[in-house]
Amino acid sequence: MTSSTYDWSKFRLHIPQMMLPAEGPDYYKWAVVACDQFTSEPEYWDKVEEIVGDAPSTLRLMLPELYLDGPDEADRIKAVRATMDKYLADGTLRKMEPGCMLVKRTAEGRTRLGLVIATDLEAYDFNKGSQSLTRATEGTVVERIPPRLRIRGDAPIEMPHILILIDDPDKTVIEPLVNQPKEVIYDTDLMMDGGHITGCFIKEKDLEGAKEALSALYDKAEAKYGAGHVIFQAMGDGNHSLATAKTAWENIKKTLSPEEIEGHPARYALCEIENIHDSGIVFEPIHRVIFAKKGQSGMDLVNQVVDLLGQFNGKAYLADSDAAAPEGAFEIPYITGAGCGKIIIENPENKLEVGALQHVLDIMVKENKDCDIDYIHGTEAVNRIGSRDGNAGFMLPAMDKFMLFPAVAADGALPRKTFSMGEANEKRYYIEARYIAK
Repeated sequence: MTSSTYDWSKFRLHIPQMMLPAEGPDYYKWAVVACDQFTSEPEYWDKVEEIVGDAPSTLRLMLPELYLDGPDEADRIKAVRATMDKYLADGTLRKMEPGCMLVKRTAEGRTRLGLVIATDLEAYDFNKGSQSLTRATEGTVVERIPPRLRIRGDAPIEMPHILILIDDPDKTVIEPLVNQPKEVIYDTDLMMDGGHITGCFIKEKDLEGAKEALSALYDKAEAKYGAGHVIFQAMGDGNHSLATAKTAWENIKKTLSPEEIEGHPARYALCEIENIHDSGIVFEPIHRVIFAKKGQSGMDLVNQVVDLLGQFNGKAYLADSDAAAPEGAFEIPYITGAGCGKIIIENPENKLEVGALQHVLDIMVKENKDCDIDYIHGTEAVNRIGSRDGNAGFMLPAMDKFMLFPAVAADGALPRKTFSMGEANEKRYYIEARYIAK
């Protein structure tokens, strides 16, 4: 069997024509972290603004989610669209020939490899119970899609921060690409403690080995999970970004003929695929901070959490930080302005601490409307934000990354925000873009 027999569409990937800054860019100012990070820390984004100044930057091509639903959201989106048009018109962005970017990222003392490619949105379904080839790994909050759709909507280019995982224990797909012919496009430090990143462009013709390896990996997955149930690409990060791209595509698709559907660029979403077996990939927990809306103290919120946990589990109570929990019980540390401790949950109904906690927080936020919520990376940020007046922070344990594929295959999507691929400063920085208008 020759390499030409293998088709990228078999596993629903697509070789994109990426767009990158024209010659001579300052990639340090161009590259900015994913828009859904530091959403409770305006000082972070103020510093990014200061660093970027008037230089060309992906900061001007996206809207930090800190500003979603804010009073000036519409003006900010309008400015983003105007900058997209400007960068396309004045040559700030140039279109590459078909190919992929092999990315090497070092942050927090860890190095990982990724391949920037495009995924077929026809193979992705974020609805509960989906058996799509590209599988959502957490529950999708559909209410989060409309504000993001206002940004993507009729935008001419995309710059998603999507990270998709493949299960390749023998490291046959991405890792061998370091030996392929390639051109270094960028090699730069990343702002705001983002570490260092190197991007090497690989032409489509030099990706045949990766294509054959993916085909063999797909065949193994089909044998493991059964035809029609294959989980081949598992969402690692950017679930709602991909869900927004999917929703936008479904809207566009309604206006197209079958022939137009086959070739429309919005059918695909730019992403970075990474191997879950890469030693540089770690799963960090995503913590919770809630913010009182009705004048309660942080401890008032904690006590409400404990009361609700007691209703849905065998027993829940507060304990000192150094108290030992009974065997089989969950422990969830908390912090408020009045101090810290832990919540102990005996005979929990959920399989994971995050499931037990998220269940009651959803009641407090959505049904009782007692508080707002944010999802925080890193215990330092939880301690800082959770200890403010009227706030309460909750810290959760990390998930074993090797449980992801079997857990999602067996039980479906995990509770939302169950894990994070690294801390906030390790998230994907926007560099590559892709033209999605026809």
